[in-house]
Amino acid sequence: MRNLEGHPGIKIGGSNINNLRYADDTVLIAENEKDLQQLLDIVKEESEKKGLELNRKKTEVMVVSRKQELPIINIYIKGTRLKQKDQFKYLGSLISSDGRNNSEVASRIAQAKTNFQKMKTVLTNKNISIRTRRRALECYIEPILMYGCEAWTISKQTQKKLEATEMWFLRRMLRISWTAKKTNDTVLEEAHTTRLLISKIRKRQATFFGHVMRREKLENLVTTGMLEGKRSRGKQREKLIEGLTDWLKAGKSLEAIEATKDRKKWRSMIANAVKQGT
Repeated sequence: MRNLEGHPGIKIGGSNINNLRYADDTVLIAENEKDLQQLLDIVKEESEKKGLELNRKKTEVMVVSRKQELPIINIYIKGTRLKQKDQFKYLGSLISSDGRNNSEVASRIAQAKTNFQKMKTVLTNKNISIRTRRRALECYIEPILMYGCEAWTISKQTQKKLEATEMWFLRRMLRISWTAKKTNDTVLEEAHTTRLLISKIRKRQATFFGHVMRREKLENLVTTGMLEGKRSRGKQREKLIEGLTDWLKAGKSLEAIEATKDRKKWRSMIANAVKQGT
């Protein structure tokens, strides 16, 4: 992969990034079809020198764009055109062509509900205290739901879906029929709890964000850097740092970034935000 240095990629914060790697999971990044083909050819040639061969069936391409109709690109390995997808999984998270995390959140919710059903006999057993069952939910179901949440941008719509999922769990744990006209406040009271899911997610995000900001590495650059190029028309999408700044009541984004340098101060800000809820 060292041979990719200096070749075209995307510009973030003034730095060129053309690949992401974790073990044998590799993503090549380019601004156009020609540059992407060039990167892939280099990887193929260097792999063959080591006696390795790219798996054409497992290698896919995706265009990230705001356009409703995605442009078709033609990328080849030894004359075989690679399949173009609008989503792919990388390190367990679903990456979508529109650059949003809606599909990933929906996938996480579905997986969490499926695993809840598998543990239904325990989680809905009234012979076990609700406190113990909630603890089981935290240990076995919530990690599935919140996997990769450190990188989520939580819009109002996403927050509503997550809060609805939290109530879905509690209503089933209490065996409340969907026909029963019980308010969420009543359900929370019977479960001896409050809404905690969004605060848990935000806490994980803030903890990870603070860790990233204290490291002068790629993660820091990607999180704080700006993509070079023209700004798109219309309302700009909310950024992770903006959502965190609002939750922490840290003023402006730059003030939040500065606060991460002081571990004690940052931890105190997170603790205060958790106490205040979502």
